[in-house]
Amino acid sequence: MPQLPLLRRLLRYAGILLLSWVALSWLVVFVLRFVPPWTSAVMMERRLSAMIHGEKDFHLQHHWVPWSRISPWVPIAMVAGEDQKFPFHHGFDFDSIQNAIDAADDGRRLRGASTISQQTAKNLFLWNGRSFVRKGLEAYFTVLLEITWPKQRILEVYMNIAQLGDGIYGVGAASETYFHTSPAQLGPAQAARLAAVLPSPDRFRVDRPSGYVMERSRWIEQQVEQLGGPAYLQSKQPPRDTGNARRR
Repeated sequence: MPQLPLLRRLLRYAGILLLSWVALSWLVVFVLRFVPPWTSAVMMERRLSAMIHGEKDFHLQHHWVPWSRISPWVPIAMVAGEDQKFPFHHGFDFDSIQNAIDAADDGRRLRGASTISQQTAKNLFLWNGRSFVRKGLEAYFTVLLEITWPKQRILEVYMNIAQLGDGIYGVGAASETYFHTSPAQLGPAQAARLAAVLPSPDRFRVDRPSGYVMERSRWIEQQVEQLGGPAYLQSKQPPRDTGNARRR
């Protein structure tokens, strides 16, 4: 019996800590709706890894570019290649999740089912790797982003923090490194090439594209055309054929 007051105090403190963490995390998400993030968790993880492994030549390239200074072909290429239901879902593509589960149950290659919202949450706040803890936190931050940010802001941040090469993060650094031009000048083919290496920029390269990357780039361009180009991002209803459009 004397232990009950101690247990209650511990539960009270745990509850206060949990509520404080929820409030702080939401405050950070709210602020980042208006303030450009100067870095991300994934960038910091890569920088730390370079320090630990003594990669003296490693140089992280990243700078923020606002939506108005990015070619309209870039966001639609990333949506066409990664998450064609992005304008319409609320953070999770349950059809793709079920398809991925069915594929795994049948012994087929595991397919990615993460939406752009989930990838933004993971890249911005979390670390690489697979665990139930990380996936749970990813889902939590995805809900916060979807509640707090408009879709355009989620996509704007994603374009600015996505890894597009070793040490190259965001469309600003990528366009200057690979195409020697500004993000505003990127055309459909260049935007598709950037989107083609996602979500595996460690395996595929923009500057020395494999046959797979070139074939995937052409597929993304075709998808962009079928979706109706940049205007698709303002659509109110998804097209009927987006269910099989995720390809990784």
